Amino acid sequence: MRFMFMIYHDEKEHEALPEAEMQGHVDGSLEYDEELRQRGHYIVSDALQPSRTARTIRVRRGKVSTTDGPFAETKEQLGGFFLIEAKDLNEACEISSRFARSGSGPTPRASPRGGASPRERAREEARTRSRRTPPSHAPEG
Repeated sequence: MRFMFMIYHDEKEHEALPEAEMQGHVDGSLEYDEELRQRGHYIVSDALQPSRTARTIRVRRGKVSTTDGPFAETKEQLGGFFLIEAKDLNEACEISSRFARSGSGPTPRASPRGGASPRERAREEARTRSRRTPPSHAPEG
């Protein structure tokens, strides 16, 4: 099953980090990416630019409006994401907790992704085929 975990952090604190500490966070994230790849959980991840570079888009009564920056003032902002493969929400939480312990500092939040993963679809297709295929019998003789 696919899960997205979103990485939240306080941008002001993040931007105020000394260069060496910031590099440590980057290195920790890259090592974590590699760990996920080696364990077969990694699908994709990326960091986001600061929220001040974003636009919030709203549609009300058919009218589109945009606002520079985040829609609401919050203590923590979305700084990046990982899309991972895990057997269930418990495993996804365990996987995302390793990111928090990697020294990268931000707070991860894991959420199931809608729809079946390729692995789940392949398993279901194999089950469906096995139910349709009659057992083979060796020729007598």
